[in-house]
Amino acid sequence: MPEKRHAAEAATSVGTAVSGWLTRLAMLVVIAFALATAGAFVLSSDGKAASNRSGSAKADATKPADVTKLVASTTKATIPRAPRDAEPMATTEGDVVHPRGTIPVYAEPGGRPFAKVTPNQMGEAWFPVVDRTDGWVKVLLPSRPNGSAGWLRAADVEQRRSPYVVRVHVGSRELELFENGSLVGSWPVAVGAAETPTPTGRTFLLGSIVDANQSYSPVILPLGSHSDTLDSYGGGPGTVALHGWPDDSVFGDAVSHGCIRVPDDALEQLTQVPLGTLVIVDQE
Repeated sequence: MPEKRHAAEAATSVGTAVSGWLTRLAMLVVIAFALATAGAFVLSSDGKAASNRSGSAKADATKPADVTKLVASTTKATIPRAPRDAEPMATTEGDVVHPRGTIPVYAEPGGRPFAKVTPNQMGEAWFPVVDRTDGWVKVLLPSRPNGSAGWLRAADVEQRRSPYVVRVHVGSRELELFENGSLVGSWPVAVGAAETPTPTGRTFLLGSIVDANQSYSPVILPLGSHSDTLDSYGGGPGTVALHGWPDDSVFGDAVSHGCIRVPDDALEQLTQVPLGTLVIVDQE
C-alpha cells in the first residue's frame, strides 16, 4: 500500500506541474498575441497617418495656385529661390513658350510654385524651353540671379519654335547669328569692360523697345540677364541688352557697362529674330 500511495502522490505532483506549465504557456500565448495585435494596430495607425499626410501634401500641391501671392519673374525682380540653369552653355531645340495668362512657376513638376510669369513684359513675353517632361516645360526666367529657371504647365502656354540662336564670344568680341544651324553672319562687337563684364551663360531675347530718350541705338533688345557688378544703370535694373552704337571704333573692344554694342547691319538682322530666342554668351 505505501507503494500505491507514493505512486498516486507522484502522479498528482506530475499532473500539477503539467497543469501549471500549460497555464503559463497559455498566458504567454495570450500576452504575445496581445503585443502583436497592439504592434499591428500601431503600425496600421502610423501607416494610415503617413498615408493621410502624404495625401494631404499631394492634394495641397495640386490645388490651383493663388498667383496674387506670388512674386512676378521680371527683369526688375530678384528671386533667390529659383532653380539654376543646369546646362548654361547648351543649345536647345529652339522651342519657345508664351504664357496664356498670369501663371505660376514651379521649382519642379508637381511641386509648389515660387513665382509667376505674365503674358506681357517688354511686349509679349516668350521664354526659351531648356527641358521638358510629360505635361511640363522648363524655361529660362528674366529675373535675378542670372541663369534662373523654372517649370510651367504645358497646358498654360502657347508653344512655337525659333530657328535662330545668337552666340556672343566675349574673348574674341564677336557675335554670331545662326538660323537652323547655318551661320547667317558674324560681326565684331563691344562687350563689357573688365570692371563691368558681360555675364556669360544662356539667356534669351526678352524684348524689343524704342527709347525716345536716347540716340545711340534705334532699337534696344533687352536680354534675360543682368550685370553682375551693377544693381542698376541708367535708371533701370542693370539689364543687359543688345543695341547699336554711333561710334564704330568701339567694336572689338571691352568698353561697355555689360551690354553688347553691335554694328548697324547686325542690329538690323537681330531685330528680325523672334522674342524668346536663345542667346549664349561664352568666354571664347
